[in-house]
Amino acid sequence: MTAEAALSDAVRAQMQPRWSNILRLAAITGVIVVLLALSYYPAEINNWTRLLKGNDFLDGMVAQFLNPDFADLDLYLSKMLETVQIALWGTVLSVIFGAPLALLASSNIAPAWVVFPMRRLMDASRAINDLVFAVLFVAVVGLGPLPGVMAIFVHNLGIISKLFSEAVEAIDERPVEGIRTTGASRIQEILYGVIPQVIPLWSSFSLYRFETNVRSATVLGIVGAGGIGFTFNEAFKGFRFEEASAIIIVMVLTVTVIDMISSRLRKMLI
Repeated sequence: MTAEAALSDAVRAQMQPRWSNILRLAAITGVIVVLLALSYYPAEINNWTRLLKGNDFLDGMVAQFLNPDFADLDLYLSKMLETVQIALWGTVLSVIFGAPLALLASSNIAPAWVVFPMRRLMDASRAINDLVFAVLFVAVVGLGPLPGVMAIFVHNLGIISKLFSEAVEAIDERPVEGIRTTGASRIQEILYGVIPQVIPLWSSFSLYRFETNVRSATVLGIVGAGGIGFTFNEAFKGFRFEEASAIIIVMVLTVTVIDMISSRLRKMLI
């Protein structure tokens, strides 16, 4: 048998359907379909036709949204800047505190009796939505940007440490072993063998979380945690939909610009 024929047989064998995989996929699909069916009425999907029914209030709101009012554009821009600053501080704090916690949550760096509680602590941090944290911090320190910063910080602490620890666990161990053979301490192994390998990924993750946090910070203002979300909520509750429309446009443009810049920086880092 020639090499080409053997290769063709191997390719054909790879293209043959594997019934075990097909059955597994069918079982998973069946479970998803059953769950969707059981959730159909509890989630009120049967009422989807309400979305197509117009009314005077909806028609008036849409008409106003289509005519945005930029009379207070300076206010919207200043509040949007405040929102970005909230996201920036929350992200930086989560990175500063998340990096050492990530090392303690990495199974190839820390012992199991340290890794397990650290991971559970970080699970709890990211399991609670940042909006919930914002409500709690507003109750503690009052209205303003600080509750937004703290909410983003605490919530993202769990996310950042999780992403960072996964990057640490995926490193090449050979540079670390080489440094260890020189008689270096454990701290030196981490500083010179681990950190240089994960810095590009850590930087990329941090940028991604920052652009995500800008979007989150626009919502936190609704509960009084500063930023443009509070201004939007006041305009919407006051039925000033032209102003609400202008605020939404400012938010979309700002987030779009930040996403574009962040994406370009991430490509440079990885």
